[in-house]
Amino acid sequence: MEFIQITSRQNTTLRHLARLAREKKYRLKTGEMVCEGEKMLDEALRSGIPVRAVLVREGAEADAALIARASAQGAALYTANAALFAAATDVETPQGLLFSCVRPVRQAIDFAQVGRAILLDGIQDPGNLGTILRTADAFALDLVILCEGCTDPTAPKVVRATMGAAFRQPACQMPLAEAVSALHARGIPVYAAALEPDSVPLPPEGLPKHSAVIIGNEGNGVTPEALALCDQKLIIPMAGRAESLNAGVAAAILIWEMTKKGG
Repeated sequence: MEFIQITSRQNTTLRHLARLAREKKYRLKTGEMVCEGEKMLDEALRSGIPVRAVLVREGAEADAALIARASAQGAALYTANAALFAAATDVETPQGLLFSCVRPVRQAIDFAQVGRAILLDGIQDPGNLGTILRTADAFALDLVILCEGCTDPTAPKVVRATMGAAFRQPACQMPLAEAVSALHARGIPVYAAALEPDSVPLPPEGLPKHSAVIIGNEGNGVTPEALALCDQKLIIPMAGRAESLNAGVAAAILIWEMTKKGG
């Protein structure tokens, strides 16, 4: 394997990786994202996501077989000293390997294949979004739909929180009204998790095998526009004194309720 040595902060690849780590508009423009660590690289390769470039910090103990797999699939290999390597990442104590790859966000969705989905209405916290994607992957949810106001699912903090699920869990970005219309066309009821006067407790038997739930913003909840589109508003019964749950936790409970019947 041959590595290209990066010797300047002006290096085109180094600047490309740094912009992918820090700029949402640049990720959208290029259709790429940047990730960190060998586990993530392995997940990307296993998922068939095209890897464009791999950057290894000088002196880092890198998995040679893993890097060889990336190279065999067309990735360009680079190395840089610690100072230059740090310029390409958004974390204070980075691992010894970074890579760029194609953003794993679907551009077209066949709703005929969707039976259970979560619609995210303005989820802004990267940790919450990463947790939701990881939970959806764990319970084999058909689709996570990111609607208006959501943070970028390919931002580095989100991707790290998914623990690799970013490469496996089907996800798309779509206006909420369009997504609800597509689900209704399939005969799938759309619920909203909301603390409203007409909300009803989540039924003990769970949600229908084919269903979808809207999860709202961490601070403001589900928007009035989304509430107007849903078929029913739900609350999660709680015996304690907490008024509400973290968006990621609420999503995890509702995903379980949607998937526990199987099929």
